[in-house]
Amino acid sequence: MFSGIIQTHGKISKLTKSNDFLSIEIQSNLKGYKIGSSICCSGICLTVTSFSKNKFTADISKETLEKTNAKFWRKGTIINLENSLKIGDEVSGHFVFGHVDTTGQLLDMTKIGKSWSLSVQFPSSIKKYIAQKGSISLNGISLTINEVKSNIFNCMIIPHTFKNTNIYKYKKNEILNLEVDMLARYAHFSK
Repeated sequence: MFSGIIQTHGKISKLTKSNDFLSIEIQSNLKGYKIGSSICCSGICLTVTSFSKNKFTADISKETLEKTNAKFWRKGTIINLENSLKIGDEVSGHFVFGHVDTTGQLLDMTKIGKSWSLSVQFPSSIKKYIAQKGSISLNGISLTINEVKSNIFNCMIIPHTFKNTNIYKYKKNEILNLEVDMLARYAHFSK
């Protein structure tokens, strides 16, 4: 489990494809993990399979490739990284599983003062979990939904988040990993 507060960036330095999975090597200054550790990689919970100084590897299953933007990752892709929470850690964002529900498309990214407004189109399959002032994980980043209109939500990005995540690399029509807030999911099921 994660909090959606990105700790650092990683850069994909190698990809090895096989029929049923993709193995990736990520170059990063992330610390504090070991073989078997869960790391949130742009919203996707991946398991460390090996590591050396400033690099670790992880495998991505066919299922994950089909449901996330990992299918578009290439050598040089910058991804958001966060170590898993430990009991007693501060949860500054919201609880994030790292189990991506679906992807969304960035429709617009507008600078407003020193901040940025993002408009993201999402599939109707998750509409019941998207609420104004609710939380969402976007490429692993814990964000607050400011506004919802039909199947588009809007969130504001403060300068710190813009500078310390991979948002600064986003382009119009970018495909983003979305994970709905687990509290919204379970509140909906309890009705």
